[in-house]
Amino acid sequence: MPETPAIDIESWVCPAPLRDAPNIVMGHGGGGAMSAELIEHLFLPAFGPAAEAGLGDAAVITVGDARLAFSTDSFVVKPLTFPGGTIGDLAVNGTVNDLAMAGARPLVLSTAFILEEGTALQDIAHVAQAVGTAALAAGVKLVTGDTKVVDTGHGDGVFINTTGIGVVDPRADIRPQRAAPGDVVIVSGDIGVHGVAVMSCREGLEFGTTVASDTAPLHGLVAAMIDTGADVHALRDPTRGGVAATLNEIARAAQVGVTLDERTLPIPAEVRDACGLLGLDPLQVANEGKLLAFVPPGDAKRVLAAMLDHPLGVRAAVIGRCVAEHPGMVVARTALGGTRVVDLPLGEQLPRIC
Repeated sequence: MPETPAIDIESWVCPAPLRDAPNIVMGHGGGGAMSAELIEHLFLPAFGPAAEAGLGDAAVITVGDARLAFSTDSFVVKPLTFPGGTIGDLAVNGTVNDLAMAGARPLVLSTAFILEEGTALQDIAHVAQAVGTAALAAGVKLVTGDTKVVDTGHGDGVFINTTGIGVVDPRADIRPQRAAPGDVVIVSGDIGVHGVAVMSCREGLEFGTTVASDTAPLHGLVAAMIDTGADVHALRDPTRGGVAATLNEIARAAQVGVTLDERTLPIPAEVRDACGLLGLDPLQVANEGKLLAFVPPGDAKRVLAAMLDHPLGVRAAVIGRCVAEHPGMVVARTALGGTRVVDLPLGEQLPRIC
């Protein structure tokens, strides 16, 4: 049997923290700077010419006359059940939403379950039922899958991987690189809710009211936005790393600046209070049922109106604009009239939220 060639780590062009931290840490899965460095400086060089340089949340592939969106995601949230949802809802909605952010109507999903030995069958059945219910609600079929079992202590009950395929609306050309100076930035509703819901359940925190996850399938909302005839430039669902990470990724992909108005950010009081108590930035807290849209200024009013008319967009708001200044950087105007840089998070403020 041929020997496996040695990997020359010294040949990597790699900034901290990869070289300074020779092992994987939780921050590498947080959707922030550490995740980006892991992809750019380890995975892409290792994949070589077999990899597409983009490696986005969803790829658009042309097959004949059709454009198909393709996406895969893994879910390791703890606990398995939290206010407003379960890991099963998250697995379906998360992949459906990645397809929707490419302007696609989701069609089919695969589901792969990694189960820890000793997990109660009742708990697995509860998660599986949530997967089926969420798929039915989203209008997608579960067409293939896999199941593996790992030894006790080598998992956390249930991990799920879902892969989805959808058909891209022929009217849509939606990708981060199309964000342009002048674009209006719209968020579809309250931010930071999912992260705080999981944290409150996991840490036993109480805020005087139940904070429920916003997990939901967003393709219907996206379809309503496209139906306005607007030229939607970019869409993203701000999951890991929150709004801050998503805006930074789009700004860097399009080489534009983004200016936010903090006074217009829809942050619920309970989210603001929880983040204030724990020293967290609501812009970096995860969402699972919200989207960010970059649309030309001439289309902004009708897109916002369509969002407000949809059940999943009733709290939509304009939160900022694209600018030619400070390309690749996100800046927020504070309520006191100052400005601050909204940087890409290093790792994950709240690990295991999806």
